Amino acid sequence: MRRYLEALESSKPRRGRKRTPESIKKRLASIDASLPTVDPLSRLHLIEERQRLESELSHTGETVDMAALEKSFIKVARVYGERKGISYSAWRTVGVSASVLQQAKIPRSRS
Repeated sequence: MRRYLEALESSKPRRGRKRTPESIKKRLASIDASLPTVDPLSRLHLIEERQRLESELSHTGETVDMAALEKSFIKVARVYGERKGISYSAWRTVGVSASVLQQAKIPRSRS
């Protein structure tokens, strides 16, 4: 359940230009060059940005088997949703497609 929802979240289109590994490395080099000369507060923000970029760089190229995650989600979503009181519209709001909900036999309205 969680892995499918996380994969949906991470695959959402983002605004702006996509970052490439090269652009991430270039920004990391820029941060490293700036760190010795900036004030402590700016250093804090640059260190946080560097950590995020390093994490992003380590995850580039990873592929997620959405079909397998979707299949697992379909098996458990209806029972989980009923047990937790999750509505069709809540599933849709977090990005689960109508066709996946239909395959999981999650009705549009509660009966």
